Amino acid sequence: MTSTPQTPTDILLHTDAGVMTITLNRLERKNSLTTAMYDALSDALESANHDPAVRAVVIQGHETVFSAGNDIGDFLNHPPSTPDAPVFRFMRGISSFPKPLVAAVCGPAVGIGTTLLLHCDLVYAGDNAAFSLPFINLGLCPEAGSSFLLAQLVGYPRAAEALLLGEPFMAETALEMGLINRIVPPAEANALAQRQALKLAAKPLASLLETKRLMKKTHASTVSERISEEGASFGRMLQEPAAREAFAAFMEKRRPDFSKV
Repeated sequence: MTSTPQTPTDILLHTDAGVMTITLNRLERKNSLTTAMYDALSDALESANHDPAVRAVVIQGHETVFSAGNDIGDFLNHPPSTPDAPVFRFMRGISSFPKPLVAAVCGPAVGIGTTLLLHCDLVYAGDNAAFSLPFINLGLCPEAGSSFLLAQLVGYPRAAEALLLGEPFMAETALEMGLINRIVPPAEANALAQRQALKLAAKPLASLLETKRLMKKTHASTVSERISEEGASFGRMLQEPAAREAFAAFMEKRRPDFSKV
């Protein structure tokens, strides 16, 4: 059994019995993600991919919060201006990750906290989970391939409601939509994800890899292209008046006024 890192960090890694567990561990900021955390997540996925002892990966947060999305202050100080930006590296890594990915989601899952789930194979949610895709309310566009994947998963009308209105929806709705596999009490979500990942880790790795590859094959190139296209649009829109007003309003704790943009 191995456990890393040796010192406290915002991303915790633990590997045991063929399962690597990636834990978002920045509770004081509701597990909001920084550029450093995106790099750490990407490094973890790369390590899991190349480690033959890892047969499945679990991504989890705390029973009170999965992730509040991007850390706004860090995001504004380090905007993703190139295709090699840490956030885009993470999106490419999770979208092409060949081994089974299991997620446990409790509490808020905002922005990337929801879109990363579209790349997971199994998702288990606490009954307190609240999903949100607020990109349009920030003057931005969807990311992580969600403009394509969400409609594929839940149908265009449901995807349009989630992406065009940007309003949160709860675990019951996510289950009905097909975004998640099961709802359990928050204290049980991480343990359930672990049990399911251990089941996967006990199966033949070659069969897991090939089955996932075949299931993802139809849309793999489209997803890759859409992530790139969304990233280009996202970077451009980040510099436009609507996004500047949205982020200024957020920092000033007021409602944005889009009447002139």
